[in-house]
Amino acid sequence: MNEQEFKARTKQLALRVIRLVEQLPQTRISDVISKQLLRSATSVGANYRAACRAKSKADLIAKLSIVEEEADETLYWLELVIESGLMTAEKLKSLMQEANEILAMTVASIETLREKYKS
Repeated sequence: MNEQEFKARTKQLALRVIRLVEQLPQTRISDVISKQLLRSATSVGANYRAACRAKSKADLIAKLSIVEEEADETLYWLELVIESGLMTAEKLKSLMQEANEILAMTVASIETLREKYKS
């Protein structure tokens, strides 16, 4: 997958989360989870774009590490949406799979860069 395709995927993740948040009920619990989920999911793509402009391999690894953290946090908030009963696991299955794939690709990229950085 190239840089442009991954940018598009991370943006689609954010847009899907935006649509999800709009569907959640208006409760205090939902509001807190929604804000955190929205922040982390939109941060994945924003930080990936920043990583694409990294100044060095070390800077790239550092910025991709933020992408990793935000993708993992997005999964955490999606789990809370399910476990708090705000939405069913079935409805979020595809979105969680996409977030997991983005996380896995980011981790693999970081590991590859670290190996190259050692050389």
